[in-house]
Amino acid sequence: MRRFSRRPFRIADSAQQIVGGFLLAGPFVVTEEVWVLAENMSTVQTLVTVMIVFGVGYAALYKAAGRDPDDEFDVGGIPARFLSLMLVAYGAVIILALAFGAPGTFLAALSGLERLVVTAKAIAVGSVFSVVGAATADSVF
Repeated sequence: MRRFSRRPFRIADSAQQIVGGFLLAGPFVVTEEVWVLAENMSTVQTLVTVMIVFGVGYAALYKAAGRDPDDEFDVGGIPARFLSLMLVAYGAVIILALAFGAPGTFLAALSGLERLVVTAKAIAVGSVFSVVGAATADSVF
């Protein structure tokens, strides 16, 4: 029989994640250094960055906050809270980057495919910070 935590994952938790994720992602999306860094990152560095986002997110939600992922509702074996956190962490950066026109501003000299690849790398970098804000907001509030 599956047991659930005292405080199950709710829509309000996603809202808190969104506030925290957007709050910390914003400054990094509009910083030229992030886009220059992304342009010079290798594929391995990008994959390590993605692993950092997942690791920090998991640690913040389940180790630092003392939650048990087995107590939570899951989607395809992934806790819904963690899935929401990853969607928010990456989604906030994507939305802000596109809303501010950051790829066109910082990567104007690159072709379409090159711009897309560098934008994905910049999203990975920004998500490192977004996940911290999102997980903190989820855990604190």
